[in-house]
Amino acid sequence: MDDQSRYDRWERGAEIPLGVASLLYLGSYAVQVLGHGLPEAWRDLCFAVTCASWAVFVVDYAVRWRLSGQGWHFVHRNWLDTLVVLLPLLRPVRIVKTYDMVQRRHGRPRLALQTRVMVFAGLSAVLLGFAGSLAVYQEERSAPHTTITTFGDSVWWACSTLSTVGYGDVVPVTPVGRLIAVVLMSCGLALLGAVTGSFSSWLLQRFAYGADERRPPRMRTPTPGRPDNNL
Repeated sequence: MDDQSRYDRWERGAEIPLGVASLLYLGSYAVQVLGHGLPEAWRDLCFAVTCASWAVFVVDYAVRWRLSGQGWHFVHRNWLDTLVVLLPLLRPVRIVKTYDMVQRRHGRPRLALQTRVMVFAGLSAVLLGFAGSLAVYQEERSAPHTTITTFGDSVWWACSTLSTVGYGDVVPVTPVGRLIAVVLMSCGLALLGAVTGSFSSWLLQRFAYGADERRPPRMRTPTPGRPDNNL
């Protein structure tokens, strides 16, 4: 069995475990950030689940790197997976890819390309916004001169940052919080561009289809010396 077939088998088999790891990561991290009154044992358990889910991503990345046989070329050819391993903020977005792979495997009806891009970009924005809200709230809630004192403030800030609006009424003041802001702004620009481009392409296709339906049928000019079958 060659390395490529082994790589494909591993990738197909790892999709669901990675999706479960993404959910566990997001859930355990949310409990750690929002569960202020939980016993210390429960918080330690959630921290262990968070670390274990991260370890699943690291093992998957290492195995695929080894099976690919591409060396360091694997890193920049799979830059999104590299960022998911390095940046915890992006790990919940892996759920979207898992959902797409499961739909393909079961042969479910597929949406149009533009619709799929808009749906997946929307789901990614929701997951990324929730994870970013948790991360910023954890860093900012006890910082001096902070303006993000509640989780609601953090959610509002994440929504305005992802949508590239940036009202400025609540802003991060810590270095980690500002780094998270840079990541959210970059991802927001990319997702907004993907949705806008896909929606524009969908509108152009709809208008072109409507114009073709309203266009009268062209009459075929009969060739001299040849009988016309339409007469």
